[in-house]
Amino acid sequence: MKPEIFKLAVILALLGAVGPVAIDMYIPALPKIAADLHADAAAAQWTLMSFFSAFGICQLIYGPASDSVGRKPPLYFGLGLFLVASAACALAPSMGWLIAARFVQGVGAAAVMSIPRAVIRDLYTGSDATRLMSTIMLVTSVSPMLAPLGGSGLMAAFGWPAVFWFAAGTAGVSLLLTRFGLKETLHPEYRTPFELSGMIAAFKVLIRDRNFIGQTLIGGAGMASFFAFLATAPFLYTQHFGLTSTQFSLAFALNALGFFGSSQFAANLGNRFGAMPVVRFCVAGFAVATVLLYIVFATGIGSFVMLVGLLIVANAFLGLVIPTAMVLSLEEHGPIAGTAASLGGTMQMLIGAAAIVGVSAVFDGKPVTMAAVIGLCGVVALIVSLLMLGGRRPAVA
Repeated sequence: MKPEIFKLAVILALLGAVGPVAIDMYIPALPKIAADLHADAAAAQWTLMSFFSAFGICQLIYGPASDSVGRKPPLYFGLGLFLVASAACALAPSMGWLIAARFVQGVGAAAVMSIPRAVIRDLYTGSDATRLMSTIMLVTSVSPMLAPLGGSGLMAAFGWPAVFWFAAGTAGVSLLLTRFGLKETLHPEYRTPFELSGMIAAFKVLIRDRNFIGQTLIGGAGMASFFAFLATAPFLYTQHFGLTSTQFSLAFALNALGFFGSSQFAANLGNRFGAMPVVRFCVAGFAVATVLLYIVFATGIGSFVMLVGLLIVANAFLGLVIPTAMVLSLEEHGPIAGTAASLGGTMQMLIGAAAIVGVSAVFDGKPVTMAAVIGLCGVVALIVSLLMLGGRRPAVA
């Protein structure tokens, strides 16, 4: 990989680490937060749902804004807001306060979801874009693998508010990276006016594109399976299987390893077999692994080792699907890359938030409930792949 591409990948990956810090580092603290703020598990899970809802919806603003004023100004705003909201989370005296502060935190974090995708599309397409996206995932793989362990350590030493103070510090570092390490990639002559009519016109183009919708929904189903895991695993692993918060963090790291390890092969497999066939094959593999996960627990033969093993396999397939689907969804939409990335991100985050609401409503503390929701996500992804992707590969814009 060229040095300039690797440097960009590292910067964008470090910006993307804001998300894992706000999500993965916080996960081991959920049971403790619920106890300290005198709330139940469902209320604690609402702190996830509020974050993901804001995280998804607000991308609809950041994307078009970045198409209008450039990529960096919206990043400054979002990261600054995230910093302030993280401090508010650390000072939360009640669960209601924390849910509201997490919503504002999600508003800020939305900037680092859609805009880095647009930066990649500004500079690269095809296999180069997939390779860059995969490299970013390799760098960010350190965050979800180490964030739960770091969160457990901070919580043990200083209490759960320390997790949010650390998030505020991460936002400060990200602001410095944006200011001094990231060049503006959208030149003034390519910017579009920030107008409601223009946004609606761009959204109409995207909604009518079967490939964009198909790739986005597949990515959304994959994310929904992960969000269902996030909402239930802290309680399931510690209360049902009896793991400590540190043991849970290690198990979580194994999950992430499957996803990010396989993602490094996405570009090479896409070059050899074609990006679209890779997506279709790996979606089928994801569906088989997740349905098998449900079957083994529905029949009562499941164990903790089987749970972790099948999740690793399922996430390994997702590691090949997600970066490739992201690139394919933006391939034909270079002039509105920010808007396309924001709409895709919003749809995926809302699907993920719906998964959290659904699994929280039915979760009974047993593995079969989580397995059922994750299996449903796999089936939905397979149906979308069969109905919407067909045999066509998008032309390069």
